[in-house]
Amino acid sequence: MLKKRIIPCLDIRDGRTVKGIHFENIQDAGDPVELAERYMSEGADELIFLDITATVEKRKTLIQLVSQIASVVQIPFTVGGGIQQTDDVRSLIDAGADKISINSAAFLKPKLISDIAAIFGSQCVVVAIDTFFNGEDWYVCLNGGRTPTDVKAEEWAKMASSSGAGEILLTSMNKDGTKSGFALDITSRIADVVSVPVIASGGAGNPEHFFEVFTKTKATGALAASVFHFGELTIPLLKQYLSDQKISIRL
Repeated sequence: MLKKRIIPCLDIRDGRTVKGIHFENIQDAGDPVELAERYMSEGADELIFLDITATVEKRKTLIQLVSQIASVVQIPFTVGGGIQQTDDVRSLIDAGADKISINSAAFLKPKLISDIAAIFGSQCVVVAIDTFFNGEDWYVCLNGGRTPTDVKAEEWAKMASSSGAGEILLTSMNKDGTKSGFALDITSRIADVVSVPVIASGGAGNPEHFFEVFTKTKATGALAASVFHFGELTIPLLKQYLSDQKISIRL
Protein backbone atom coordinates (compact mmCIF):
# COMPACT_ATOMS: atom_id res chain seq x y z
CA MET A 1 0.00 0.00 0.00
CA LEU A 2 1.26 3.47 -0.89
CA LYS A 3 2.04 5.56 2.14
CA LYS A 4 -0.08 8.69 2.43
CA ARG A 5 1.72 11.99 1.81
CA ILE A 6 1.59 15.25 3.74
CA ILE A 7 2.38 18.11 1.38
CA PRO A 8 2.84 21.76 2.37
CA CYS A 9 2.15 24.27 -0.39
CA LEU A 10 3.93 27.55 -0.99
CA ASP A 11 1.63 29.92 -2.88
CA ILE A 12 3.99 32.60 -4.19
CA ARG A 13 3.28 36.20 -5.16
CA ASP A 14 6.03 38.80 -5.66
CA GLY A 15 8.58 36.41 -4.19
CA ARG A 16 6.71 35.91 -0.90
CA THR A 17 4.56 33.08 0.42
CA VAL A 18 0.94 34.22 0.63
CA LYS A 19 -2.40 32.73 1.58
CA GLY A 20 -6.02 33.75 1.22
CA ILE A 21 -9.57 32.44 1.46
CA HIS A 22 -11.38 31.31 -1.70
CA PHE A 23 -8.30 32.59 -3.61
CA GLU A 24 -8.96 36.14 -2.29
CA ASN A 25 -8.02 38.39 0.66
CA ILE A 26 -4.38 37.48 0.21
CA GLN A 27 -2.05 38.00 3.17
CA ASP A 28 1.68 37.49 3.65
CA ALA A 29 2.70 34.15 5.15
CA GLY A 30 6.49 34.38 5.21
CA ASP A 31 9.72 33.83 3.34
CA PRO A 32 9.41 30.82 1.02
CA VAL A 33 12.98 29.61 1.43
CA GLU A 34 12.73 29.69 5.22
CA LEU A 35 9.40 27.88 5.12
CA ALA A 36 10.79 25.26 2.74
CA GLU A 37 13.70 24.60 5.09
CA ARG A 38 11.30 24.28 8.02
CA TYR A 39 9.01 21.84 6.25
CA MET A 40 11.99 19.80 5.10
CA SER A 41 13.23 19.49 8.68
CA GLU A 42 9.74 18.70 10.00
CA GLY A 43 9.33 15.69 7.73
CA ALA A 44 7.13 16.87 4.88
CA ASP A 45 6.84 14.16 2.22
CA GLU A 46 6.82 16.59 -0.68
CA LEU A 47 6.71 20.33 -1.32
CA ILE A 48 4.64 22.23 -3.88
CA PHE A 49 5.48 25.74 -5.14
CA LEU A 50 2.77 27.60 -7.06
CA ASP A 51 3.46 31.01 -8.57
CA ILE A 52 -0.18 32.06 -8.32
CA THR A 53 -0.08 35.15 -10.55
CA ALA A 54 2.33 34.01 -13.27
CA THR A 55 -0.42 32.92 -15.67
CA VAL A 56 -2.58 36.01 -15.13
CA GLU A 57 0.43 38.29 -15.49
CA LYS A 58 1.56 36.31 -18.56
CA ARG A 59 5.07 35.72 -17.29
CA LYS A 60 7.33 32.82 -16.41
CA THR A 61 7.69 31.26 -12.99
CA LEU A 62 10.30 32.80 -10.68
CA ILE A 63 13.24 30.60 -11.67
CA GLN A 64 15.77 32.05 -9.22
CA LEU A 65 13.45 31.46 -6.28
CA VAL A 66 12.79 27.90 -7.46
CA SER A 67 16.53 27.31 -7.51
CA GLN A 68 16.98 28.73 -4.01
CA ILE A 69 14.24 26.49 -2.60
CA ALA A 70 15.52 23.41 -4.45
CA SER A 71 18.92 23.94 -2.83
CA VAL A 72 17.48 23.50 0.69
CA VAL A 73 15.10 20.56 0.17
CA GLN A 74 15.78 16.89 -0.50
CA ILE A 75 12.18 15.79 -1.01
CA PRO A 76 10.10 15.73 -4.21
CA PHE A 77 9.58 19.33 -5.28
CA THR A 78 6.73 20.32 -7.61
CA VAL A 79 6.62 23.75 -9.28
CA GLY A 80 3.74 25.40 -11.12
CA GLY A 81 2.73 28.75 -12.56
CA GLY A 82 3.05 30.24 -16.03
CA ILE A 83 4.11 27.02 -17.77
CA GLN A 84 3.11 27.24 -21.43
CA GLN A 85 5.53 24.98 -23.30
CA THR A 86 8.08 22.20 -22.85
CA ASP A 87 10.97 24.67 -22.73
CA ASP A 88 9.44 26.15 -19.57
CA VAL A 89 9.47 22.69 -18.03
CA ARG A 90 13.11 22.16 -18.92
CA SER A 91 14.05 25.47 -17.30
CA LEU A 92 12.27 24.52 -14.07
CA ILE A 93 13.80 21.05 -13.95
CA ASP A 94 17.23 22.56 -14.56
CA ALA A 95 16.50 24.89 -11.62
CA GLY A 96 15.79 21.92 -9.35
CA ALA A 97 12.12 21.00 -9.74
CA ASP A 98 11.30 17.28 -9.73
CA LYS A 99 7.78 17.69 -11.07
CA ILE A 100 5.82 20.48 -12.69
CA SER A 101 2.22 21.50 -12.18
CA ILE A 102 0.13 22.78 -15.06
CA ASN A 103 -3.39 24.10 -14.74
CA SER A 104 -4.94 26.60 -17.17
CA ALA A 105 -2.48 25.88 -19.99
CA ALA A 106 -3.22 22.15 -19.80
CA PHE A 107 -6.96 22.77 -19.96
CA LEU A 108 -6.67 25.12 -22.93
CA LYS A 109 -4.18 22.89 -24.75
CA PRO A 110 -4.40 19.26 -23.51
CA LYS A 111 -1.66 18.26 -25.96
CA LEU A 112 0.75 20.07 -23.65
CA ILE A 113 0.24 17.25 -21.13
CA SER A 114 1.22 14.53 -23.59
CA ASP A 115 4.10 16.62 -24.97
CA ILE A 116 5.61 17.08 -21.52
CA ALA A 117 5.02 13.44 -20.61
CA ALA A 118 6.69 12.27 -23.82
CA ILE A 119 9.86 14.23 -23.07
CA PHE A 120 10.11 14.12 -19.27
CA GLY A 121 7.87 11.20 -18.31
CA SER A 122 4.36 11.11 -16.88
CA GLN A 123 5.76 11.05 -13.35
CA CYS A 124 6.88 14.64 -13.96
CA VAL A 125 3.42 15.94 -14.90
CA VAL A 126 0.97 17.09 -12.22
CA VAL A 127 -2.28 18.49 -13.60
CA ALA A 128 -3.78 20.93 -11.12
CA ILE A 129 -7.55 21.31 -11.19
CA ASP A 130 -9.23 24.21 -9.41
CA THR A 131 -12.87 23.27 -9.00
CA PHE A 132 -15.95 25.04 -7.69
CA PHE A 133 -19.39 23.77 -6.70
CA ASN A 134 -22.14 25.83 -8.30
CA GLY A 135 -25.00 24.29 -6.35
CA GLU A 136 -25.45 21.41 -8.78
CA ASP A 137 -22.02 19.99 -9.59
CA TRP A 138 -18.27 20.63 -9.50
CA TYR A 139 -16.82 22.56 -12.46
CA VAL A 140 -13.32 23.54 -13.59
CA CYS A 141 -12.11 27.09 -12.99
CA LEU A 142 -9.07 28.68 -14.68
CA ASN A 143 -6.63 31.55 -14.15
CA GLY A 144 -6.23 31.17 -10.42
CA GLY A 145 -9.96 30.78 -9.85
CA ARG A 146 -10.89 33.85 -11.86
CA THR A 147 -12.45 32.18 -14.91
CA PRO A 148 -15.25 29.62 -14.50
CA THR A 149 -15.90 27.03 -17.23
CA ASP A 150 -18.82 24.74 -18.04
CA VAL A 151 -16.62 21.63 -17.93
CA LYS A 152 -17.18 19.24 -15.03
CA ALA A 153 -14.11 18.54 -12.91
CA GLU A 154 -14.60 14.79 -13.10
CA GLU A 155 -14.60 14.79 -16.91
CA TRP A 156 -11.51 16.99 -17.13
CA ALA A 157 -9.65 14.81 -14.61
CA LYS A 158 -10.32 11.72 -16.72
CA MET A 159 -9.12 13.50 -19.87
CA ALA A 160 -6.00 14.83 -18.15
CA SER A 161 -5.14 11.39 -16.84
CA SER A 162 -5.62 9.74 -20.22
CA SER A 163 -3.48 12.46 -21.84
CA GLY A 164 -0.46 11.57 -19.73
CA ALA A 165 -0.79 13.28 -16.36
CA GLY A 166 1.01 11.32 -13.67
CA GLU A 167 -0.91 12.94 -10.84
CA ILE A 168 -3.93 15.17 -10.17
CA LEU A 169 -3.81 18.07 -7.70
CA LEU A 170 -7.44 18.81 -6.89
CA THR A 171 -8.25 22.08 -5.13
CA SER A 172 -11.76 22.95 -3.99
CA MET A 173 -12.25 26.69 -4.34
CA ASN A 174 -15.29 26.49 -2.06
CA LYS A 175 -13.14 25.01 0.69
CA ASP A 176 -9.91 26.93 0.08
CA GLY A 177 -8.70 28.68 3.23
CA THR A 178 -11.85 27.87 5.21
CA LYS A 179 -10.28 25.18 7.44
CA SER A 180 -13.62 23.38 7.35
CA GLY A 181 -12.34 20.11 5.91
CA PHE A 182 -11.53 18.79 2.45
CA ALA A 183 -14.22 18.45 -0.23
CA LEU A 184 -14.67 14.73 0.28
CA ASP A 185 -17.36 14.22 -2.34
CA ILE A 186 -15.52 15.47 -5.43
CA THR A 187 -12.17 14.18 -4.15
CA SER A 188 -13.68 10.72 -3.82
CA ARG A 189 -15.33 10.87 -7.22
CA ILE A 190 -12.17 11.91 -9.03
CA ALA A 191 -9.90 9.49 -7.17
CA ASP A 192 -12.31 6.72 -8.18
CA VAL A 193 -12.27 7.48 -11.90
CA VAL A 194 -8.57 8.12 -12.53
CA SER A 195 -5.75 5.61 -12.32
CA VAL A 196 -3.16 8.12 -11.09
CA PRO A 197 -2.56 9.49 -7.57
CA VAL A 198 -4.78 12.34 -6.40
CA ILE A 199 -3.70 15.09 -3.98
CA ALA A 200 -6.57 16.68 -2.05
CA SER A 201 -6.28 20.42 -1.49
CA GLY A 202 -8.45 23.10 0.08
CA GLY A 203 -10.02 23.12 3.54
CA ALA A 204 -7.46 21.52 5.86
CA GLY A 205 -7.98 22.79 9.40
CA ASN A 206 -7.17 20.02 11.86
CA PRO A 207 -5.75 16.47 12.00
CA GLU A 208 -9.21 14.91 11.73
CA HIS A 209 -9.64 16.46 8.29
CA PHE A 210 -6.56 14.59 7.05
CA PHE A 211 -7.84 11.37 8.61
CA GLU A 212 -11.18 11.83 6.85
CA VAL A 213 -9.71 12.45 3.41
CA PHE A 214 -7.42 9.42 3.73
CA THR A 215 -10.15 7.08 4.94
CA LYS A 216 -13.17 8.32 2.99
CA THR A 217 -11.46 8.85 -0.38
CA LYS A 218 -8.65 7.19 -2.32
CA ALA A 219 -6.51 10.36 -2.23
CA THR A 220 -2.87 9.45 -1.64
CA GLY A 221 -1.77 12.96 -0.67
CA ALA A 222 -3.21 15.87 1.27
CA LEU A 223 -2.02 19.43 0.81
CA ALA A 224 -2.25 22.28 3.28
CA ALA A 225 -0.87 25.79 3.51
CA SER A 226 -2.05 28.28 6.14
CA VAL A 227 -2.39 25.77 9.00
CA PHE A 228 1.29 24.93 8.50
CA HIS A 229 2.52 28.45 7.68
CA PHE A 230 1.02 30.01 10.80
CA GLY A 231 1.88 27.15 13.15
CA GLU A 232 -1.70 26.03 13.82
CA LEU A 233 -0.65 22.49 12.94
CA THR A 234 2.80 20.93 12.78
CA ILE A 235 3.78 18.13 10.45
CA PRO A 236 5.36 15.89 13.16
CA LEU A 237 2.26 16.05 15.38
CA LEU A 238 -0.05 15.52 12.40
CA LYS A 239 1.91 12.49 11.23
CA GLN A 240 1.99 10.99 14.72
CA TYR A 241 -1.78 11.43 14.99
CA LEU A 242 -2.33 9.73 11.63
CA SER A 243 0.01 6.90 12.56
CA ASP A 244 -1.86 6.41 15.83
CA GLN A 245 -5.06 6.14 13.73
CA LYS A 246 -3.45 3.35 11.67
CA ILE A 247 -2.92 5.47 8.57
CA SER A 248 0.12 4.33 6.60
CA ILE A 249 2.44 7.32 6.83
CA ARG A 250 6.18 8.04 6.87
CA LEU A 251 7.30 9.13 10.34
